[in-house]
Amino acid sequence: MTEGTPGVAETQQFYTRWAGLYDTLASHTPGLGGLRERAITRLAANPGDTVVEMGCGTGANFPYLRDRVGDEGTVVGVDLTGGMLAEARDRIEREGWENVHVVAGDAARPPVADADAVFASFVSGMLANPVAAVDDWADLVGEGGRLGLLDLARSTEQVGRPLNALFSGLVFAGLPSKRRRNVADAPRLLDDRVAAAQRALRDRCEDAHYSTHALGFARLAAGTVE
Repeated sequence: MTEGTPGVAETQQFYTRWAGLYDTLASHTPGLGGLRERAITRLAANPGDTVVEMGCGTGANFPYLRDRVGDEGTVVGVDLTGGMLAEARDRIEREGWENVHVVAGDAARPPVADADAVFASFVSGMLANPVAAVDDWADLVGEGGRLGLLDLARSTEQVGRPLNALFSGLVFAGLPSKRRRNVADAPRLLDDRVAAAQRALRDRCEDAHYSTHALGFARLAAGTVE
């Protein structure tokens, strides 16, 4: 979802209202930290790099990103929601990070001009046009820059399929009320958007690496822009 599309204001209000709970879940859900670390390791940013995280939420990825770029690098988080950014700023202040910053903006039209790497987690499924967004991110980092995605979608693996109904229920619970009207379509739309974003990354990157984890619900992709 982007600025100017129907439901943006309600989405901002919804995620602002639940920002504290979201931060608790994002930071303490078992196994999620390992997925974040794996995805950011796959991103392979270098010490001294500038990494932009699109849809940074409450900053749960910041510790892993900062570890990658070191004291000489820079981490910039972009998010549309004021409540999420407030939680992210609190995290930055608690940790005393001087090279981690946040800015209000749309991941589909990021307010940054340059970066060595772009990372996004659990964002692709919320974008109206994920292919265009990934293309813009690839243009932002330019040739030799790095892209990384971590997404969740229904599992296509035999071991995970019995849990797809539960996963779909969680997707429903995480939607603002007006977006629940088409609840039957929400999981399919999420699947389609995630798949499109990951294909777009593979199309733009010369060495794209893709893998699934967590019974097939987690999708990781990363690569170097051609």
